[in-house]
Amino acid sequence: MADWRLWAGRTVVLASAVLAGLAVVAFTWLTEHAMRLFFVFEKSYWWGPLLWTPVCTAAIVWVTRRYAPGAGGSGIPQVMAALAPEVPAASRGLFVSLRLSAAKMLLTAWGVLGGLSLGREGPSVQIAAGVMYHARRWLPSGSRVSEQGLLLAGGAAGIAAAFNTPLGGVMFAIEELTRKPEQRSNGLLLAAIVLGGLMAVSIYGNATYFGVIRVDNISMALLLPGLLVAVCSGLAGGLFSRLLAVSLDGSTPDWFSRLRKNAPIRFAAGCGLAVAVLGCVSHGDIYGGGYAHTRTMLENGGESSSLYALLKFIATWITTWSGVPAGIFAPSLAIGGALGNDIAQLTGYINAPTLIALGMAGFLAAVTHAPMTAFIIVMEMVDGHGLVLSLMASALVASAVSRLVSVPLYALLADLQLLRLPKA
Repeated sequence: MADWRLWAGRTVVLASAVLAGLAVVAFTWLTEHAMRLFFVFEKSYWWGPLLWTPVCTAAIVWVTRRYAPGAGGSGIPQVMAALAPEVPAASRGLFVSLRLSAAKMLLTAWGVLGGLSLGREGPSVQIAAGVMYHARRWLPSGSRVSEQGLLLAGGAAGIAAAFNTPLGGVMFAIEELTRKPEQRSNGLLLAAIVLGGLMAVSIYGNATYFGVIRVDNISMALLLPGLLVAVCSGLAGGLFSRLLAVSLDGSTPDWFSRLRKNAPIRFAAGCGLAVAVLGCVSHGDIYGGGYAHTRTMLENGGESSSLYALLKFIATWITTWSGVPAGIFAPSLAIGGALGNDIAQLTGYINAPTLIALGMAGFLAAVTHAPMTAFIIVMEMVDGHGLVLSLMASALVASAVSRLVSVPLYALLADLQLLRLPKA
């Protein structure tokens, strides 16, 4: 009680967690309004994205490369790179800072306004981590909270606030960001993660952006369709992860990789045009993170185009390949849900929302290689506890299958981020 430094450090950490959660709430509001404006434009002029989306994509990549190169991509690899032990404290600002958080918010919202197929959950990780990392300036000397602890708590709070799942944020910190959480500050950092997530819950309510998934009683009839969803999600998610790894690595000698390296702005414009074409083919379904389409599919009992999963898969891959700041969590959930719905239609399984939920957990687990995080995020959307074990099994099976196809995506992208460190 007499150690004021201890209490001052705790106050700084918890106050910065509140600010990090509020930053993600503001980012959520910004992207939702940007998406709403785009759909108003797209409904009025169906051909408009064929001009608007390529221009936006090229402009975003130009601004990112010129003014905020650390804001490109998902945001999760940047936080992982900043947590790497070989990164000196003076260089962490290359990956995470308050300036990069502001740039990430604006550039990602711009991408949503442009109609690109992207999510805001990965960017939320970098945004929240930047806010909490800035709090290191206010920690008293001798504080038990390290800079790495602030980064870890901030990144996890970003996921917690983005999905309204504080427990998912805790698991994300353990499973994805690091496997060696600090021992002495562990309880305080977990409190910061939960507090950041509660900011979203207090403002938006305890709701998910995909809606609540209501499932019927589970029986043995789910075994074969459920296993099929898990395996197919694992294969598709592994392929998606491998495509992103090869594309973003840029070491292959193909014409597209050379164009991306030598003329990144023209390449980005071409990617934007491809996304717009896919948007026109899908009647606007593939634009954005996929929230609206997935919610509609759930509410209408599984009615959806059989091409949606494929078109969303390609659109999200191309969006990420273009180099814009973009997350893949929400699109992965949308692709997995559509894949589960397709299998429900193929097998004649009467309760499509059940397979949609299994597909969402499976595909996200396959892409991220973080099955427990994927399971918890989807579990929060399920009305009832009967599907909990099935969701966990689907995530674990899909992740195992994915590992046969692809290396862990975020670890590879974090290594690419480390190449930006100044040469000794």
